[in-house]
Parts: sequence; C-alpha cells; structure tokens
Amino acid sequence: MNLTPEQLHELAAQACLAATEAGALIASYRHHEVAVREKDAGSGLASQVVTEVDERSEETILRILEPTIARHDLAVLTEEREDDRQRLEKDHFWCIDPLDGTLPFTRGIPGYSVSIALVRRDGKPLIGIVFDPVAGKLYRAVSGAGVEIDGKAFQPSAREHGPLKFFCDCTFPGHPDREGLIDEVRTAADREGFPGVEVIEGAGGVLNACHVLTDGPACYFKKPKLKQGGGSLWDFAATACLFAEAGLHARDFEGRPLDLNRPDSTFMNHRGVCYASSEKMAMALRRGSQA
Repeated sequence: MNLTPEQLHELAAQACLAATEAGALIASYRHHEVAVREKDAGSGLASQVVTEVDERSEETILRILEPTIARHDLAVLTEEREDDRQRLEKDHFWCIDPLDGTLPFTRGIPGYSVSIALVRRDGKPLIGIVFDPVAGKLYRAVSGAGVEIDGKAFQPSAREHGPLKFFCDCTFPGHPDREGLIDEVRTAADREGFPGVEVIEGAGGVLNACHVLTDGPACYFKKPKLKQGGGSLWDFAATACLFAEAGLHARDFEGRPLDLNRPDSTFMNHRGVCYASSEKMAMALRRGSQA
C-alpha cells in the first residue's frame, strides 16, 4: 500500500504533535534527579542505560500515534520495546527513539532529543521528525517536500570556510581510538582544504546529525565494527530523511543508503553510518578510513 502525499503530511503532523508532547514531558524532568537502570543492548555505554523518562516519553508518543497505526496498518519499532518484526511484514513502520541522548540527559547537559520516523519496508525513510526539548527546536522532513525547522523551509548553507566541525557522541572522550579518529578527520579536512578540525563532543547521535545539517561544514560518523552497537535504526531513521530532503550525505561507509530495515538486527555496526555536509567530504572520510 502506497501512502499519498496528503497522507504523509497528515502522519507527519501527528508525529510532530507526539514529538513535542514527549519533549515537554522530558523537559519537565530537567531539574529532577532521575533513576538510571541498565539494559542489555549493544556494546556501548550509551545503549545500556534507560530511565523512567525514556519509558514515559515512549508511552506519550504511542498514545498519540495509535490512531495512525490502526488506520494505516503500520508496524512499530521503538527503542524501549522488543522488536516484534512486524516491520518486515507491513508496508511501513514508525521508528521511534523516545529519548535519544539519555546520557546527556542524566548528566544535565543539552544534547538529547525525541526522534520519530516513518520508514517504508524497503528501508526508505518517508518522514523524519526531531524535537530538541532544550532549544525548543522542531525539525521536520517529508519525502518529496523538503525540510522545515520550526515551520520555516530550510536549505543548508553553502559555507565552505572555517574549520571542519567533527561532531561526536558524549562517550567519545573515552573512545579507545579517539586520537586516531581525529587524525583521520584532520587528514580528510586537509585533503579538502579546510584549515583544521573543531571537535565538538557531548550530544546524542540524533542531534549530532542535526548539527551537521545546520552547522556545516561538518561530519558525524560511526565506523563499521564486529561488536553489536554503532547506534540503532531509531537513532538514524529520522535524520536520514532530513538529510535526503536537504540533499546532504547520510549513508554507510561504502556510500550506500543506510540499511534502515535490517532484518537480522536493529544495530548499525555492520555497515556504519556517515553524515557529512557533502558527498565529497564523505568520500574523503572513507578514503582516510581505508588508508
């Protein structure tokens, strides 16, 4: 079943409502101590923590999206519930991260967000919604209709001067190959004529990608690895739609579209992810990685 442009815009409106209401809930906890629990998910610290706020945000989102699920026979993949694999059988599925950047949230620093995408069974993202509760900023993309930020049409800047910004997750300071990765980015920046690299650490994956979108020239990536991890489908589905509609690069480390309905796992370590202000910059990063 194909969804019409009108139906996609209606679904996007519901997703915007769900994201902003969940964001308001999250913001209400900003100055309260929140209990953190561990969960068995992935090899990185960021994938192993969960709070009651993650779960309450998810409940809020699903309550608002429930009518759309029934009306259009949509599957649901969301971070805090087991994958029922209906995403592999139905034509479309909601892909939800109710609180991306749980670590920044528990540390009381900006960098967390709500992320909601509608993904076609073949892995193409049709809707991408991100809400930043701290900045109160809403990012919206619908396939074929471009990108809006806070209701205004957005086009990425053509700026090519200044250092290349390298956005990194809040766990990057403890990464075992931190300096090696920075050196790779420096090599790519030199190759493309940028006067150095500015390393920016602290946010979750969703807002790091959004910063690449709006604050270029910039990049954000996770290289392929054997261990499960490297982010999950819900970390990248919404921003992949934003980048597609903005005409920017959001692909894997071989330059292929992100595998957003991977049948054997929800993790992205098998092919990695690379967000960049341009295809040329992404190619330079890939060459540096292979050197």
